[in-house]
Amino acid sequence: MPTPIINRELSWIEFNQRVLNEASRDDLPLLERLKFLAITASNLDEFFQVRVGGLMMMMRGGLKSQDASGLTPQRTLAAIRQRIHRMTVDQYALLDEVLLPGLAKAGIRLLPMSDLTIDQATRAATTFDEQIYPLLTPLAVEPDVEPPVVPALQLVVACRLLDPEQQSTRHALVPIPDNCGRRIEVSAESEEHAFVLVEDLVSAHAGRLFPGEKVTATTVFRVTRNGDIAVQEEDAIDLAGEMEDVLTARRFADTVRLEIRAGAPRDLARMVHDVTAAGTKETQKIHGPIGLASFMELAFLRDFDHLRDSDWPGQNSPAVTPGASMFETIAKGDVLLHHPYETFEPVLRLLEEAAADPNVIAIKQVLYRTARKSRVIDALIKAAENGKNVTVLVELKARFDEARNLTRADELQRAGAQIVYGVKGLKTHAKICMIVRREAGNLRRYVHLGTGNYNEATSRLYTDISYLTCKPDYGNDASLFFNAVIGRSKLLRFQRLVPAPTAMKPMLLDLITGEAERAKQGLPARIVAKMNSLQDPDIIAALYKASKAGVEIKLNVRGICCLKPGVPKLSKNIEVVSIIDRFLEHARIFHFHQGGDAKVYIASADWMTRNLEKRVELMVPIEEAAPKRRLIRLLDTFFQDNVQASRILPDGSSARIVRAKGEKAFRVQEALYQQARRAAKAREHERAMTFEPHVPAD
Repeated sequence: MPTPIINRELSWIEFNQRVLNEASRDDLPLLERLKFLAITASNLDEFFQVRVGGLMMMMRGGLKSQDASGLTPQRTLAAIRQRIHRMTVDQYALLDEVLLPGLAKAGIRLLPMSDLTIDQATRAATTFDEQIYPLLTPLAVEPDVEPPVVPALQLVVACRLLDPEQQSTRHALVPIPDNCGRRIEVSAESEEHAFVLVEDLVSAHAGRLFPGEKVTATTVFRVTRNGDIAVQEEDAIDLAGEMEDVLTARRFADTVRLEIRAGAPRDLARMVHDVTAAGTKETQKIHGPIGLASFMELAFLRDFDHLRDSDWPGQNSPAVTPGASMFETIAKGDVLLHHPYETFEPVLRLLEEAAADPNVIAIKQVLYRTARKSRVIDALIKAAENGKNVTVLVELKARFDEARNLTRADELQRAGAQIVYGVKGLKTHAKICMIVRREAGNLRRYVHLGTGNYNEATSRLYTDISYLTCKPDYGNDASLFFNAVIGRSKLLRFQRLVPAPTAMKPMLLDLITGEAERAKQGLPARIVAKMNSLQDPDIIAALYKASKAGVEIKLNVRGICCLKPGVPKLSKNIEVVSIIDRFLEHARIFHFHQGGDAKVYIASADWMTRNLEKRVELMVPIEEAAPKRRLIRLLDTFFQDNVQASRILPDGSSARIVRAKGEKAFRVQEALYQQARRAAKAREHERAMTFEPHVPAD
């Protein structure tokens, strides 16, 4: 019998619904709700580009085979469109009926052009003339001529034009460059914050672009194109050049979604369909502003902090003394950090110290996604300029970060770093940095291993684990890893680290099977794991078998979950929860009871086929007693949340966990933040009470 599995795409949509549920909560501040709404829209943009784009390619290619859930590409697309239509209706009802009226009462007002006062209209016209008009380039749409190609995810104003002299009508398009901004402020300094949308402003002043003609009608649309375009590595001589071609192709690929304002004039709608080659199935008629992802900017509007959550700044880890050498700190004992509750600063300091330290000989690092202004890359550039041997594997195939990675790789190369563009046929997703330092005539390797990217921006928003060690076994494995991915040697089993695609999946299956065998013998058996997504059919089948054998299985899965929990005779011993809160849950942590001799791992990989079989990943055993205990307690804590947690149901949908009568509210992210604050304050107090004798100089 095939393994019962929930369709991956439909499971992802249910995850996005959980995010939308946060936007719908009337107990959250208004701008936090708007932020969650923008996240759902941004998520959908990527989903259409990648997942829907890929499915449409399969369908157009004639593929009719079923996926692991039993659905063909055609049936999956039909189910996706039906479900997303409901979600889109809910998004705009929330925006139009709740959020915008609430924001207006709070002094943040989105105005239609027709409601502007004379002063506001004058300010808007000045902004158009000085900042927008010079950036606009209209495109003619002519009968029997190849239509212009408009870029993906760019707002476009479609215009009907009348020539009064000729009494003839024609159509034109006005793409709005992203650097125009979405929100055009029209309020005076002393007034509440009033603004119009850039597409409304362009529509109102479009006549400026067509002298001698009259704009008789406009509408706004946006096209989403297939982003599931990969490098043909077998033919790629210059991978960087090939990737630039992919980025260009993605901007003008096949249409997978057309968003057009509801009520668009019939002739303009027909023209837009012709230009974009969008059919009725690909078309969404939008009752409101198109492209809600750009409303994220509004969520961070200045002077409205009272409409946002209070800040939770990252705390200093008790294990790291401010100002102390990171090399000395790690040499005293391994350091485990839980971001963003504990700041990412120690990792950045380690790299910056290494760049300047004359005893550091070499730095080797994998970069997957980095910040726009990256201290990590700045430190690597400085290290290379200081004559250190810097080797960086830059993953050019990190989807939607390719352009930035190309630019930063070029900067590193100019500084003298050795650059490698990933591994042929695989994405390198491992989070690892190794620093080689000369100490007392010997070489010592300091290693950072993590679950998240080397990105100081997302390190303040994503929950991740960092592990810093100079233990020889980990350092030796790190050397072997870099030799494999950079020198093209074999990625074999290491002493400590567990790599994918060679060893991680077999080990996970062995660990799950081991718990099942113990359960069959009547021994305690338990698996507790935290990840972003669970999709791999082999892992799911093994978990079902373990559940049948009596293993207690608790899974914390933020996003996609293709496993059906709580099904009698299949998964009754499996509980799956998902937590959506102010920080994005990103850490991967796995705990196997192992008869009381617990095995605990952190990993860069989710339990998905793409991670376990098609990417270079690392799973890291945590063997020191204190950090191991800490991670086990952390995993268990997530199942106490009764404020932000939802339980995944057998059909793939989810239901928010409701507190029992009289039960105290417990919000895990808030509890972890307060715990980090208390620990930092206690360590600060301890340091303040420690007397250090002043030793006179010789």
